[in-house]
Amino acid sequence: MDKDRVEGKIEDVKGRVKRQVGEWTGDEQTQAEGAAEQVKGKIQNAWGKAKDAGREVLDKNKDASNDASNKDRKKDPAA
Repeated sequence: MDKDRVEGKIEDVKGRVKRQVGEWTGDEQTQAEGAAEQVKGKIQNAWGKAKDAGREVLDKNKDASNDASNKDRKKDPAA
């Protein structure tokens, strides 16, 4: 799991708490700040997911390439 996913989730939760406190206290400034932190956290989390997906694709391609190389070696032991 990418660190951006973890940090993004933490930021999202902090923003939710701050927004909720703002709602309870009637403080619109705190509500807005909390909502902004939530958005920032969601974006960071999404970025982390995209990076994880990219790594997964690269790993699958690398594994497929290694499998193909191993099959070629079995066919031609001199290689």
